[in-house]
Amino acid sequence: MTVLEDRIAMADADANTKALDEWFERLERMPVPEGFRVEIVGGNVFMTPQRDIHWEIIFEIALALRSSLGSGVKVFSDVRVDFPGHLNGFCPDIAVFKESASKSDKGRWRYEDVVFVAEVISKGTAPNDYGPKKLAYAEAEVPLYVIADPYQGRCHVYTDPKNGDYAIQTQVDFGTDIDLTGTVVDLTLKTDTFPRD
Repeated sequence: MTVLEDRIAMADADANTKALDEWFERLERMPVPEGFRVEIVGGNVFMTPQRDIHWEIIFEIALALRSSLGSGVKVFSDVRVDFPGHLNGFCPDIAVFKESASKSDKGRWRYEDVVFVAEVISKGTAPNDYGPKKLAYAEAEVPLYVIADPYQGRCHVYTDPKNGDYAIQTQVDFGTDIDLTGTVVDLTLKTDTFPRD
């Protein structure tokens, strides 16, 4: 890249951040029903209800991560992180950050510090998780992305981000352990208690 291209990219990123800040400020003033999650994907606002099946899977994954990585690890759910691309203010179901991660000067976590993301599929937003969010996570070089799909009864594991997509995809049916040893989380994720919808 040239210096000019770098400056244009930085200006675009600043404009994206400013626009996302304005959107989220407006959304916080709206009467969003309790139990709904709000995020912005590609400039579109999505509000989805948190269902019990959805939460059970998130909780199981978070417990496994905390048990394996220790209580000091930064494991968050539904916390805003701005990812690469046009107006991508995601609130991942689960995000794990580097040990050295710290908030930006605006008080937000940085996508450059995310090492693991898990999303649990909701019917209305499934295309986001399999499409633009997966591509944004790959563009951000998140080394490990897991989708748990209670409608399929299957997990999709994405690794090796290259050129804006994941080079390796593995599918594992619920009930089968997912071998994540040797990855950034270095654990075996049990899925036998993941509920189906």
